[in-house]
Amino acid sequence: MTFLYKANATRGLEWARHFAARAPELPFRLWPDIGDPAEVRYLAVWSPPENIATTFRNLELVFSVGAGVDQFDFSQLPPHVPLIRMLEPGIAEGMVEYATMAVLALHRDLVHLIAQQRQQIWREIRITPAAKRRVGVMGLGLLGQAVLERLKLFGFPLAGWNRSPRTIEGVTCYAGRETLLDFLAQTDILLCLLPLTDETRGILNMSLFEALPHGAQLVNVGRGGHLVEADLIAALERGLLSSAVLDVAEQEPLPAGHPFWNHPRILLTPHIASMTTPETAVEFVLDTIGRHRRGEILPGRVDRDRGY
Repeated sequence: MTFLYKANATRGLEWARHFAARAPELPFRLWPDIGDPAEVRYLAVWSPPENIATTFRNLELVFSVGAGVDQFDFSQLPPHVPLIRMLEPGIAEGMVEYATMAVLALHRDLVHLIAQQRQQIWREIRITPAAKRRVGVMGLGLLGQAVLERLKLFGFPLAGWNRSPRTIEGVTCYAGRETLLDFLAQTDILLCLLPLTDETRGILNMSLFEALPHGAQLVNVGRGGHLVEADLIAALERGLLSSAVLDVAEQEPLPAGHPFWNHPRILLTPHIASMTTPETAVEFVLDTIGRHRRGEILPGRVDRDRGY
């Protein structure tokens, strides 16, 4: 009975140390040293290996080392094997920090000030009080709710939009496609934290940008597939949007020459908004394995029909 890790190799060494300390009875292997594939019962991955079902015939659980699972082809996973999203607290705290940083950067016009610095321009930009800057979050799962809770501290009027209804104190919540336009109309800074599914792919497009207040701002910390990149460039050029903070792209790493690299109204980071913390990730994984052995409900289990 073996646990196999296939993701960032450096963090994998940390996983190995924590496994050795907490579960020395469970053999731990780092990809590509898989040992006997028939012995692999548990698999933790970012980029799934090919032929999972035929290679690892005795799998019992598959873990995503991140909060998202859009990198998986569900048809390649044995239907009886649960797929588990990572729910360790380090992911949420990292996302809260990044989202807060991004919203404040847009709120205080940091993208524009950086552009002025590059042009050696010393010019004031009038401050807008937080109470007059409306922030809307798309995606009200655990990460979205954690981000909204932190943003409350700054006094922004807050709204949230989700596929299914949510009730969050201090947040005006919208649910379903029929409410999306109402949500967008009152959002000055839009933050995307949606899961990437067939339904949400390309949702950040020109029609959505046109529904926002003129000069609104965007933060995308979901997936690159949420954003129609050409539409963002066009929206910035038209003034529909005034600036954007992007942590994800359709192609990663972003290729040389891509217009995002040098755009004066885009702040770009290399998919680092949140990262799994090895120590707490191992705690979550071992707790989940224990629950599975006892036949209990598994937190983070993916509904394959919904895609998350």
